[in-house]
Amino acid sequence: MDLLWKLGLSQEPDLAHGCAHGSCYPATGDLLVGRETNLKASSTCGLRRREPYCIVSHLQEEKKCFYCDSRRPYDPYSIPMSHRIENVITTFKAHRKKSWWQSENGERARTSIITVCLLNQLKITNLRLNFTKLHTLGDNLLDSRTEIKEKYYYAIYELVVRGNCFCYGHASECAPIDGIRNDIEGMVHGRCVCKHNTKGLNCEQCDDFYNDLPWRPAEGRNTNACKKCNCNGHSNQCHFDMAVYLATGNVSGGVCDNCLHNTMGRNCETCKPFYYQDPTRDIRDPGVCVACDCDPDGSLNGGICDGHDDPSLRMISGQCRCKDNIEGARCDKCKAGFFGLSASDPRGCQPCKCDPRGTVSGSSQCDPVSGDCFCKRLVTGHSCNQCLPEHWALSHDASGCRGCDCDVGGATDNQCSMETGQCHCRSHMIGRQCNQVESSYFFMALDHYIYEAENAKLGQGSAFEEREYQPGRPVSWTGTGFAQAPEGGTLEFAINNIPYSMEYDVLLRYELQMPRDWEEVRVMVIRPGPIPTSSPCGNTIPADDLLTVSLPSGARFVVLSQPVCLEKGVSYKLRVEFIRYADRNSIITSTNAFVLVDSIALLPHYSSLEMFTAGDPASVARKQSYERYRCHETAKSVSRPQMSEVCAKLITSMSALINNGALPCECDPQGSLSSECDVRGGQCRCRPNISGRRCDKCAPGAYGFGPSGCKLCECSLEGSQSRFCDQYSGQCPCRAGAFGQRCDGCQSGHWGFPNCRPCECNGHADECHQRTGACINCRSNTAGDKCDRCANGYYGNPALGLGSPCRPCPCPEGPNSGRHFAASCYQDNRNKQVVCNCNQGYTGPRCDECAPGYYGDPSKPGGRCQPCRCSNNIDLSDPEACDKRTGQCLKCLYNTEGPDCGVCKSSYYGDASRRNCRKCTCNFLGTERSQCLSRDDCVCQRATGQCQCLPHVIGQTCDHCAPNYWNLASGRGCEPCGCDPNNAYTSACNEFTGQCQCRVGFGGKSCKDCQENHWGDPRVLCRACDCDPRGIESSQCNRVTGHCVCQQGVSGVRCDQCARGFSGTFPDCKPCHQCFGDWDRIVQDLATRTKALTDRAKELQTTGLTRAFERRFKELEDMLAQVRDIVNARNATAEAVTTLMGMIEDLRYSLVRRRFRPCIFENMLLTWYSSSGAYDSIRASYNKSRDAEHRANRSTTDIPSTVSQSADTRKKTERLIAQKRDDFNRKNAANKRTLTDLNAKAQNLDIKKINEKVCGAPGDAPCVDSPCGGAGCRDDEGKRHCGGLNCKGAVAVANNALDRSKHAEKELDKAMGVVEELFKQVADAKTKAQEAKDKAQAALEKASDTKNKLDHSNNDLRDLIKQIREFLMQEGADPDSIEAVANRVLELSIPASPRQIQHLADEIKDRVKSLSNVDAILEQTQNDVRKAEQLLLDAKKARNKAEGVKSTTESVKKALNDAGRAQAAAEKAIQKARNDIGLTQNRLAQIQSETTARERDLNDAMDRLGDLGRQIEALKTKRANNSLDAARAEETATMARDKANEAKEILDGELSDKYRTVQGLMDNKAKTMQDAKQKAERLRDEAKELLKDAQDKLQRLAELEKDYEENQKVLEGKARQLDGLEDKMKAILNAINKQIQIYNTCQ
Repeated sequence: MDLLWKLGLSQEPDLAHGCAHGSCYPATGDLLVGRETNLKASSTCGLRRREPYCIVSHLQEEKKCFYCDSRRPYDPYSIPMSHRIENVITTFKAHRKKSWWQSENGERARTSIITVCLLNQLKITNLRLNFTKLHTLGDNLLDSRTEIKEKYYYAIYELVVRGNCFCYGHASECAPIDGIRNDIEGMVHGRCVCKHNTKGLNCEQCDDFYNDLPWRPAEGRNTNACKKCNCNGHSNQCHFDMAVYLATGNVSGGVCDNCLHNTMGRNCETCKPFYYQDPTRDIRDPGVCVACDCDPDGSLNGGICDGHDDPSLRMISGQCRCKDNIEGARCDKCKAGFFGLSASDPRGCQPCKCDPRGTVSGSSQCDPVSGDCFCKRLVTGHSCNQCLPEHWALSHDASGCRGCDCDVGGATDNQCSMETGQCHCRSHMIGRQCNQVESSYFFMALDHYIYEAENAKLGQGSAFEEREYQPGRPVSWTGTGFAQAPEGGTLEFAINNIPYSMEYDVLLRYELQMPRDWEEVRVMVIRPGPIPTSSPCGNTIPADDLLTVSLPSGARFVVLSQPVCLEKGVSYKLRVEFIRYADRNSIITSTNAFVLVDSIALLPHYSSLEMFTAGDPASVARKQSYERYRCHETAKSVSRPQMSEVCAKLITSMSALINNGALPCECDPQGSLSSECDVRGGQCRCRPNISGRRCDKCAPGAYGFGPSGCKLCECSLEGSQSRFCDQYSGQCPCRAGAFGQRCDGCQSGHWGFPNCRPCECNGHADECHQRTGACINCRSNTAGDKCDRCANGYYGNPALGLGSPCRPCPCPEGPNSGRHFAASCYQDNRNKQVVCNCNQGYTGPRCDECAPGYYGDPSKPGGRCQPCRCSNNIDLSDPEACDKRTGQCLKCLYNTEGPDCGVCKSSYYGDASRRNCRKCTCNFLGTERSQCLSRDDCVCQRATGQCQCLPHVIGQTCDHCAPNYWNLASGRGCEPCGCDPNNAYTSACNEFTGQCQCRVGFGGKSCKDCQENHWGDPRVLCRACDCDPRGIESSQCNRVTGHCVCQQGVSGVRCDQCARGFSGTFPDCKPCHQCFGDWDRIVQDLATRTKALTDRAKELQTTGLTRAFERRFKELEDMLAQVRDIVNARNATAEAVTTLMGMIEDLRYSLVRRRFRPCIFENMLLTWYSSSGAYDSIRASYNKSRDAEHRANRSTTDIPSTVSQSADTRKKTERLIAQKRDDFNRKNAANKRTLTDLNAKAQNLDIKKINEKVCGAPGDAPCVDSPCGGAGCRDDEGKRHCGGLNCKGAVAVANNALDRSKHAEKELDKAMGVVEELFKQVADAKTKAQEAKDKAQAALEKASDTKNKLDHSNNDLRDLIKQIREFLMQEGADPDSIEAVANRVLELSIPASPRQIQHLADEIKDRVKSLSNVDAILEQTQNDVRKAEQLLLDAKKARNKAEGVKSTTESVKKALNDAGRAQAAAEKAIQKARNDIGLTQNRLAQIQSETTARERDLNDAMDRLGDLGRQIEALKTKRANNSLDAARAEETATMARDKANEAKEILDGELSDKYRTVQGLMDNKAKTMQDAKQKAERLRDEAKELLKDAQDKLQRLAELEKDYEENQKVLEGKARQLDGLEDKMKAILNAINKQIQIYNTCQ
């Protein structure tokens, strides 16, 4: 049995092309060839033994049964009976027909299976052939013998499995698989020889490094080859990642594996962490990735740097990413202000904890490793937050800290608190440096330990001499006096209060009243016992305690030659022996020589104190200062000179060191004013006449120590034995004949000490004054030094022996009767009548009547004469001025009225009590008419002078409008300004014109219109009036339409052409000929008729004309409109007239041709409209249309008709055209020639030069290369490019001019803003000036009141002088009466006390001071005006620049126009600014003039007041010359008035021009103020002189005091200067020494 299997396992190859152009496939073959071992059969005959089989088909053959023996492979020669399965493989050998495969016989062959194992042949791996049923002849069913079954079996002669190795179109041939022989012919091998970058047995995967695209089978002409991975040369391995492939949009899915050269990424395109891409190398360079050079501790992520450049992410290749506090290319150092680089620190470094006060330059930097801050010189600590020892006050100073500078004596050491600087003070020492004392404590003086001679033990012959203090003279001794020691005498002082063990200088104070020096004085220190060697004075030898000194006669003190050592707590005695006065060899000798010893004092010897001898620079400096300033000398004399500050400080330290702190004041509570004493020396503040440091005893010559001090003894030099009195009683030791505690008086009844004699008192007194002998306590109504005259109120002659006692004056009764109204009286020697000298307000022989100006009834018991209460507004010399009984005022003066003359008259105002009632000065235009009797007579408020104003009128005199109102002249009140709030600077307007202050661009009275010479809607746009100045009546055009106002004969919007009816060339327009009027009337009539026809046609259109006629009527209407336009065109040409006539003919023809019969028209209408209403409407319309048609026909057929008239007009026009044709042709020819010339010139124009002039660069350069552009050039945005930066063409110049003009406009806007601010300030200044004026008015009223009082006093004075003169002129005036009159004059009081005058002067000064603000305001306003003037100059400069630029840009019309408009705007703004500034100057001049006048008035009042003070003082000191002084005062006032008038004339002459421009409305007020101004001017001039004189004297006194103080400080200043120079020298030496030490220690 032969069986051929052919399996098609793959697509047939396309042999038209190879693998390079698409899919390719290997050739097809027998897959069984070479694979014998892979064939398996479940049943093979003879495989185990030899088996027989029969062939049914061999019926004819002789042999029908055979044997098969398959135990060995088939061999045609030796084993031909083998029928193994491998025999089915096709072979081309000769015996191929004799071999086959055969199964076993019978049942065992029924299910034979042949298995072909193809292994790795891709689509199939095994092929199984199942033989499941034998086809028998049926005999096997009948006979079960073996022989029957031998003929039934399976057999295959040849088995072919065709196919090829499956390579998915990626191979055209196959190769043997490993282990498979390659020498078998015809064998189909199983390993594809892959193309298209694939691999695998079947090319089922991409080749290594070709995985950039997913593997796919080749399809047709698409190879679907695998794509090589892009690893940039850093890897030869990759794999495909579907996620990456999808993410890239199916473009690339290859992912590189095992990237080399420190790269990574899908394409090995980035560097690994800790590497970066070298930007200078190609990505494929093996060395492209360089290791990051980052400090791992200081950089982020352990030292990773930026792997590549990425500006968007701010990445720089190789840049280290430092931690927050790290810097440097490697991130290896801390930033400034940080330290301690650490990997564990997330921020890298810690911030320096430096105190900015203690670090150098105040920075926060520190050592980057240790963190130690860089401290200033005097600062220490890790953070520079501590001062060095002996320093404090950590601050931003250069050194950082300040020295403690603890007082060397007041502090225990030089350590102090670092925060407060407080030193460690000794007892009762306070202050930061311990250089101050507590309250009630003091520093001792050098001579604090004084031992008075009067308290010493006096030797034989010595005595105590007490000495009294002389008031006003310096004290030259201490204690109460001296000890008088003779030659050979001794004084022994006890010393037991040594405060500090050290050496002391012994100071001896004395007075030597001998002519020669005291030759020898011996001083001996007597110690209580031997001196221990261990004590501070252990080195003292006996010779040190015995000192000798001489006493110079010209001195008061002497210091022993060497100091003595004394110890604390030890008692000493100091013996002073006055050995010898003069040398024995001297010729002059004295037997009674003596010396006055005041005291001894122990002065601390400074060389014994460590503060001067420690050897450090500070102690050396202290010692040098102590010696240079001779501090030791200040304590030697009792009267001490001014101590320098240097010495005071050193002595203070010495005191604190010696006494271990401060000493208590211990002021005596009774003898001192307080418990506080002088901190230098401890002197308490003593009560009067108390002495001693503690104020614990009376001074010499005083007694009675107590809380009120001591009283002076005041012992009489004539009556007492000594000037000292008893300390307790104060009794002086009197001489014989002297009496009293002070020994200064006579016995009772005597006088004239020390020559006492009896008193002379005419028996009316028992005692008299001890010095003068004047009697005391005269009796019997007597008076006088000898009781020799009657007392006031009595008359008679009480002289002893005359027998005329003193009787009461009958005026009208005696002094004690209650009805005595006279100061004195006397008896006339001739008629023996008693004459009374009445008190003020009384008159009559017995003073029983009231004088003029007084009222009352003194004749009644208790009656008195009182001043008439008429507010000082009557004539006191007029008996009828007031009623004498009731006091009612009858004759009021000074414009007053009322029962007490206490109010001003009607039409007057003021304070009647001050006599300043003035006429009401109401402005008639601003005052209510009901308040005015006439224009000059109006009523105002009597107290304030306020007039009753009309609505919106203000001011005391109703003389100006309220803010934001104007038009006072209307007489009906002021009207609102109505300024536009957006277009005006302020809501205020001009008070007289109502003109608001408009902003730039606005105008009109209320700023609601465009500005002057502009038109339009200011809310939208304002345009300039573009009027021809030659033809306009006014420069302002219509504000709404912009039409200019033309002159007669001129027309046009700009007034730039001749009007209709005028001929000629503008502006020479002349009236046309009279015929023009006739022709014009005809044309106008035609136009009127045509318009009527048009209106009629419109009416037909609105009445419902049908659609059938609508189009035609529209055509007729259009033709009529054209006719109307031609007719309306007044200056129509002949052609237009011809057209007009043609249209009229067309209209006529149309109307005739379209003439419908009414019935036809009606039928049509009935057909079109079924509605009766519509029909009626159409019929009516038809009638109207027909009427219109008739009228149109008549207009063409009637003679004369409109058409005929139009034809006549046309003919006339044609005649005119014919007449003017020649002229027109000539002008046309001339214009053509001109155009030809211009064209020729244009052809000759050089675009290069034009470009150079216009744009600034030659035109032959390409636009790309030309920075200035040119004709046809455009920039990147498509805009024309001409001109530019550094281009000098006309465009650039014009643009610059435009920019400058805009800049000038902005500057002018700023200037206007400044001017506006100035205007506001001027308004404020005006308000303040008004306030100043009011204050000046008040001062004037005050001065007027003062003058009135002075006039009243002068009147009283004149009356008194008159009475005195009359009295003295009387005959028989006795001396007593004259004396009484003189006393009366002396008792006369001045009307105003000095205190009142001073109070009034102070008030006027305050008023003057209050006006100083006006000067400041005026000065500030003047500064603002100067600023405005400067802005005006700047604007002018800007304008000049614009004009200069304008001249250079004439060739560019647009730029020229822009510059011109900018210039015009600038000029207008400048003019406006100039006007505003001028207005401001005028207002300032007005304010300044008015303020100056007010100030002059006030100064005059001050001067006048000063003069009054001098006059009053003169009245006090020169009572007898009162009338003369009054005359002089009048003369002074007259001179002052003349001076004031002269000053006014000068003022009027110099300022009249400026003043008149702004003073028009102030004339009325000036007139009313004139009198007050003159009075104030007089007062000011006089007070000014007094004030100036006083100021000069005070200044001179201050200069003298200053000179005195400077002279006192000259020596001290020089000493300080020397000390400063020496300190500088020491500082330089110290610096040099430090440098030497540094250099010596250098290594």
